[in-house]
Amino acid sequence: MEWLAPFLQNLTGGLLIGGIYALIGVGLSLIFGVMRIINFAHGEFVAVGMYTAIVLFQRLGMDPYVALLVAAPLGFVLGAALQRVVLHRLIDAPADSTLLATLGLALVLSNVLFLIFGAEPKSIYLPYATATVTLGGVRLPVAQLIAGAITLVVIVGLWLILTRTEVGRAVRATAQNRLGAELVGIDTPRIHALVFGIGMALAMCAGVILAPLLFAVPTVGSSYTLKAFVVTVLGGLGSVPGAIGGGLLLGVVEFLGASYLSSGYRDAYGLFAFLLILLLRPEGLFGRTVKRV
Repeated sequence: MEWLAPFLQNLTGGLLIGGIYALIGVGLSLIFGVMRIINFAHGEFVAVGMYTAIVLFQRLGMDPYVALLVAAPLGFVLGAALQRVVLHRLIDAPADSTLLATLGLALVLSNVLFLIFGAEPKSIYLPYATATVTLGGVRLPVAQLIAGAITLVVIVGLWLILTRTEVGRAVRATAQNRLGAELVGIDTPRIHALVFGIGMALAMCAGVILAPLLFAVPTVGSSYTLKAFVVTVLGGLGSVPGAIGGGLLLGVVEFLGASYLSSGYRDAYGLFAFLLILLLRPEGLFGRTVKRV
């Protein structure tokens, strides 16, 4: 049983990282489920969140996890504003129009980050960054435990909003049938702005959580956009619970593959799992099976 403790440590590490992937994927899945928009700028907001945490830490000495109190509202306001100014005009346009619009937003954001911060990687050093705690014989980094706890709180909070509030019911009604929601008096443009703002706030929260764990570069957003798509498709397009499951699965697969095979192909292991699940279950792990006539 000597293998058990290292396996549990790797499994726990994968779940903690997977929780952050889930946070990113939930935002993308929520936007697609309600607005039917595939947001290619999603990962760029993760990068904006990382740089927000770095700026607040360097200029104000603010702990990155405290910086969530700034980053989440900022992400919501930016997301809602972008939806109102850009995407609202394309709500009934062909799908390729919104794809190009979000791709353009991604290019603008990544280049703005490059102009402001340059290409040099930046990071945050925390006094407790190398500290670990032992739980049941498994040593876990304190920073990852804090990140996992914050991720859990944010996801549970979102679930409560979607299932226990009038706003959440309006969001679910808009996702099911936009015309029907409008007929019963729901302001669907406001709901779209709200949903896009929530999605961007979740992405920025994920970036702030990742800032103490990884280096930030202006082009990092594209890799997280890819991970968000993998997570969303793994769980089933538009399924928030599916995005959570897909994120946890992606984190575990990457972590175990890097630990037991080769760390140089870490991103590839998740893509292999993605392709395998698409072959076996094209609608995703939690998606509904489409009956063929």
